[in-house]
Amino acid sequence: MTTVPVDEAYAAGERESWLDAALRWRDTLTASAAFQRWAARFPLTRPIARRRSRALFDLCAGFVYTQVLRACVELDLFGLLAAAGPLAPDAIAARVGLAPPALERLIGAAIALRLLERRTRGRVGLGPLGAPLAGNEALDALVRHHALLYDDLRDPVALLRRRAQGGTALADYYPYAGTADVAPAQAATYSALMSATAAPLIEEVLDAVPLGRRHTLLDVGGGEGRLAMAAAARWPHLSAVVLDLPPVAERARQAVAARGLGGRVTAVGADFQRAPLPAGADVVTLMRVLLDHPDDVVLALLRRVRAALADGGQLVIVEPLAGVRGARVVGDAYFALYLYAMGGGRARTEAELRALCASAGFARCRRVWTRYPVSAGILIAEV
Repeated sequence: MTTVPVDEAYAAGERESWLDAALRWRDTLTASAAFQRWAARFPLTRPIARRRSRALFDLCAGFVYTQVLRACVELDLFGLLAAAGPLAPDAIAARVGLAPPALERLIGAAIALRLLERRTRGRVGLGPLGAPLAGNEALDALVRHHALLYDDLRDPVALLRRRAQGGTALADYYPYAGTADVAPAQAATYSALMSATAAPLIEEVLDAVPLGRRHTLLDVGGGEGRLAMAAAARWPHLSAVVLDLPPVAERARQAVAARGLGGRVTAVGADFQRAPLPAGADVVTLMRVLLDHPDDVVLALLRRVRAALADGGQLVIVEPLAGVRGARVVGDAYFALYLYAMGGGRARTEAELRALCASAGFARCRRVWTRYPVSAGILIAEV
């Protein structure tokens, strides 16, 4: 049996708590190959052993699973089967340009992952996890975008050691994380992705935060204006201002004009880290903005928002949260590495965001419960 050494602090004389001692005993026991063999045989522990074995294998094989999903997306299998219905494998192979043996490998993998499923007469149709992906602009864009993240994570230790020196694929993709000098072509690339992936959140936000009694909305970091336009369409009395970097704001102006909302939604090109925010709005929204930046930048922005808000105004923060029960892998694992590669932001807990809002001068901050807390949490801070 492998002996787990006692922590140096305890070896130096500090008393070990009963909880730490119990957990150390547990770790020593479960690290034992003999115990693992016994647990796999004993009827009461066998289900636990099997679940943990499967979970460990999933951690080892997770990249393969994501690449199966990516292949299905790039071949548009979900869109094909949604439009045509279940098809024979040979018919699918001919449509997507794969040799039948290669397609059978992909189909088998996708069925195991519940992306596809077998139907009658040997046909293949959408599975319970594949059906929601059909025609889903946000998830399609996210799956394709992950190729950049995988480049950065090819050697995760090297990423963790070199990040301060820059040079990651995600840092290059999101230039605004390090500078406000963004070329129009760069802005078009990342703002289109942000716009697509924000779409599923917008109705959730507007359902959770009614704006019927508000008059002017300021969406800071509002990208191509989807949230502002949706709010203006839902509440005809509401006017909205989108603030983002100049090349992104120009894209917002074009989108607003195309929707015929030019009289009620305007776009301002400015860097919120340097320029004062337009004053007078009675509601300000920050949707997936704070997590991109370190605490000092976030606190400075929150203070600018507090100064710009009208009396009685409120701030709406929409963020993936860390430490959320049932969604910890999103905030504490996925975004931890994603944002590290991007350049220094992080997902924060509800308590951390509350503390930042209090430091910025907001009187109250409360969380609004949503239908899909895995996607984002919503906090409302009041003046």
